[in-house]
Amino acid sequence: MSLAVIGMIAGMALGFAGYFGGFGAFLLVAALGAVGFFVGRFLEGDLHFDDLFRPRDERRR
Repeated sequence: MSLAVIGMIAGMALGFAGYFGGFGAFLLVAALGAVGFFVGRFLEGDLHFDDLFRPRDERRR
């Protein structure tokens, strides 16, 4: 599945949440989507736990 299709599905989910549940539901779906994104990147090995808490100076090396 391409990133464009995944983005479209995520946008549609946010749109439905905003329309039927209001702004609070929109924010909840967006926040849970962001958490799911980071968990997925972590599980795939693209994101490491140390990258989140390492100072910016050490990341450039």
